[in-house]
Amino acid sequence: MDTLKEKINGDLRLFYNNTVVNWHEHVWENPIGECFRSDLDRLVRGARKYGMDILVCSTPETGDPHCPLETMRRKNDILFGEMQRYPELIRGLCFVNPGADGCLDEIERCIRRLGMVGIKMYHQYFIDDEVQYPVMEKCIELDIPVLVHAGKLTFQPESQPRISSGEHFAAIAHRYPELNIIMAHLTGGGDWDWQLKPIVPYKNIMIDISGSVIDSHCIEKAVSLLGAERILFGTDGSVCSGVGKLLAAKISDEDKKTILSGKRYMRFLTRGRDR
Repeated sequence: MDTLKEKINGDLRLFYNNTVVNWHEHVWENPIGECFRSDLDRLVRGARKYGMDILVCSTPETGDPHCPLETMRRKNDILFGEMQRYPELIRGLCFVNPGADGCLDEIERCIRRLGMVGIKMYHQYFIDDEVQYPVMEKCIELDIPVLVHAGKLTFQPESQPRISSGEHFAAIAHRYPELNIIMAHLTGGGDWDWQLKPIVPYKNIMIDISGSVIDSHCIEKAVSLLGAERILFGTDGSVCSGVGKLLAAKISDEDKKTILSGKRYMRFLTRGRDR
């Protein structure tokens, strides 16, 4: 047992001795419209235990396909409150529903006034739906990344009929080559191997490796197809499996460090630091 513990602690030095940015986590809303504080505090403890320097969080609406402005604003305000509570740890992604009135104004408010660093979208619309075009153009104007819920579901009927697959991401990346895109949770469920193939030619698409799936070779395959510089570390509620699958991946330590630091996207994380 001591030998195993020593090995685990030795492996974790990769996290402790290097910059670690977790690009996919959440601040959740409880049933009375406040932060689910116990859940967040547990996440913060886990992040600190594993040497994470930054948590990039969002508070998405996962159930309402017609999510109006007041819902978006309430959720973003909850997130902003926790950004203030943990100013050195938490960065925010503004959640928006691109089909709702006031969506672009909410992006402006969250980025310019609240110091958030990008936007997060769920599955209210496919990422390449034309309703998205003004949102994508706003992201280009503000020079911010957009992280979008993604997956290639393998069962019928689909529980998320507008979830964006790799083909949708490829289409929007082709239309907007200057857009900074994150295809969320490669290992969140579904056919991750299928997801990777359409996005290979599009250098403006990053992926994050968050999710509870721990299939062998998923990270190795992503590195071989995209290169480590297009991969971001993330956990999306599965902190232990997120740490473990990266440590277990048969890739070089340099590639692991590249994934952990998210160096290519580090410039976005300084926004709002003077607030």
